[in-house]
Amino acid sequence: MGNVFRNGIISLLVVLLLFCSSGAEVVTVDVHAARQLIRSGHRYLDVRTEEEFKKGHVENSLNIPYMLNAPQGMVKNPKFMEQVSSACDKEEKLIVGCKSGVRSLYATTDLLTAEFKHASNMGGGYQAWVENGFAVNKSQDEL
Repeated sequence: MGNVFRNGIISLLVVLLLFCSSGAEVVTVDVHAARQLIRSGHRYLDVRTEEEFKKGHVENSLNIPYMLNAPQGMVKNPKFMEQVSSACDKEEKLIVGCKSGVRSLYATTDLLTAEFKHASNMGGGYQAWVENGFAVNKSQDEL
C-alpha cells in the first residue's frame, strides 16, 4: 500500500510540475456543460483504455487511450500525441474525458502544451456521465 501511495504522490507532483512549467491552464467543465458543448459541436475525446471504451462510451466519441495496460501495470501511451494529432486538428474544440477525470486532466495538459488551443477536461469523467443518466453507447456484450 505504501508504494501505491508514494507512486500516487509522485504522479501528482509530476502533473503539477508539468502544469506549472507548461503555462497551460486546464479548464475543467462538469458533465452538464460538457454535454451541451458536445451538442454544439465539440468533439469528445475518450482517453480510457480500449477495454473500458468497449464497455460503454459517450455517443460519437473518439477513443485514443492516454494510458495502456502493460505487464507492469498502466503506462502512458507513447504514441498518444501522435495519434491525437493525426485524428484531430489543433484548432478543433475538444472535450477530454476518462473514467473519473484524472487521466483526462493529464491528457488535457499534454494537449494544451502541444498547442491544442481548445481542449477542456470533463470533470467526473464517464462515471459522472452515466450517473447523470446521459446517453451512452454500449457493446452488444454489455447489453
